[in-house]
Amino acid sequence: MPLLLLDLDNTLIPRDAAFQAWAQGFLSEYGLPPADLGWLTTLDGGGYVPRSTVLGAARRRYGLDHPMEFLLAHYRRGINSHISCPSSHIEALRTARTAGWTLAIVSNGGTDPQLEKIRRTGLGALVDAWVVSEEAGCAKPDPLIFEIAARRCGIALSADWTAQTWVVGDHAPADIAGAEATGLRSVWLHHGRPWAELGYRPTLSAGNLPEAVAMVLAASGDEGRPAVHARRRVDTAPEQEREAVRPSGGWTCAEASDVESSDAGRSAEKSVVPVG
Repeated sequence: MPLLLLDLDNTLIPRDAAFQAWAQGFLSEYGLPPADLGWLTTLDGGGYVPRSTVLGAARRRYGLDHPMEFLLAHYRRGINSHISCPSSHIEALRTARTAGWTLAIVSNGGTDPQLEKIRRTGLGALVDAWVVSEEAGCAKPDPLIFEIAARRCGIALSADWTAQTWVVGDHAPADIAGAEATGLRSVWLHHGRPWAELGYRPTLSAGNLPEAVAMVLAASGDEGRPAVHARRRVDTAPEQEREAVRPSGGWTCAEASDVESSDAGRSAEKSVVPVG
């Protein structure tokens, strides 16, 4: 049973675009210089910098009187309102499912912000399981988190499970190093960046998720092949989390993430372990 393990931020959803949309609104709301968008984006560090650091620096720079809790709430509401999953990404996931692939989201971090992203985007209905490091007790690049994802999809960890599994992600030290350590093939979403790691490399490199999925299907000989078996959904989330993401049509899976005052999932997802 072929398995595709997917990162969330800047893989399934364009997290950085949502941050920039929030930052533009923040500058406009407080009458701050629009040109400071670049300053905020630099400080954000792609979501790897704790939100308390980013918002604390903004508070001092602009002389804001609001307490940190207020700014954190403002940020989380704002960035979540801009979270979306491109239709091309949804179509790519549907194509993979039609070709018979099992799909799972694998993410580092806590709980609430990522769960909100899954709820807002409807991604839960397109995957068979999810794993988030907080509830799993391990984080990428630890091979254990990928093994947990496979088991939650109903895949036995037999000798050949790694041969049928791919990882797609944008963060080399977590996604690609994790795939390498687990013995999985991988596709790195370069987003225009050069590869910088010396100790390992992805199997393939792609500019976006649809391209990555197409590469995986082609490499596996599944391009255009209809599914020949029915996959069962594995009930992996606690009841309260399943209720939180269940649409009117039935149950879905979801993922979540957060860190001490960090980005709505990104800082936690990529910084729970010292991966850089």
